[in-house]
Amino acid sequence: MTDKLKDKLHEKAEQEVEVRGHKMEKADIFKFVGLIAFFAIMVLIVVMLWPYFHELFEPGGLDRIINDVRGAGPVGFLILLGLQFLQIVVAFIPGEVVQIAAGLLYGPWIGALVILAGCVISSAFIFALVRKLGVPFVQSMVPVQYLEKFRKFEKTGKLNIIVFILFLIPGLPKDVFTYLVPLTDMRMRTFLLLSNVGRIPGIVVSTYAADGLADGRLMESAIIFAVAAVIAVLGIVFRERIMKMLEKHSHKDS
Repeated sequence: MTDKLKDKLHEKAEQEVEVRGHKMEKADIFKFVGLIAFFAIMVLIVVMLWPYFHELFEPGGLDRIINDVRGAGPVGFLILLGLQFLQIVVAFIPGEVVQIAAGLLYGPWIGALVILAGCVISSAFIFALVRKLGVPFVQSMVPVQYLEKFRKFEKTGKLNIIVFILFLIPGLPKDVFTYLVPLTDMRMRTFLLLSNVGRIPGIVVSTYAADGLADGRLMESAIIFAVAAVIAVLGIVFRERIMKMLEKHSHKDS
């Protein structure tokens, strides 16, 4: 990006809008609206499922609830898609919660497809938004301690493979990376392909394990969740080391 374009993006992101006599930056308004939308959908889900909650404590109750939601048709898909969209946009909402819901309700494969569709749509939306509003918008939405690292990755010419690896490894802040990659020169089509293919193994593992809970394969699901949790914790604990290692190897190969 040229310096002139970057200055323009700074100005757009820092523009203030007056809301009921109070001035707010556009980025803050976006974050606020996203949170409201997420909680509104959660309330809608609770209202829809409330009549069935007592069935959870009856024999076969969970199966009946799942069948009722599946019988809702496109509404169930749209709610799940909306939750996945907002999970990535809001950035700090745990993605595993939505993935497990998808696996419980629609099985490992259809559930995974719905989640993946939500990832593609939300990633494209964020990419376009960040390209329009620039660095100040990102700074107000997510922590940017990795921004300088992504710029270094870009200079080495290894950004594509690094982005794929980062989205493949569990426990790393993928939703934060979704806001940072558009600040590089990577094309949207390339980013959507690399990031979402990288997400697939984690999504399938979550939806498959969740389907096992609904299908009565409790021990199998418990083992899968336990292994996934350990890997995710290792990813969280060693995230800085992973970033440094990628940075080191990218410089060595360039």
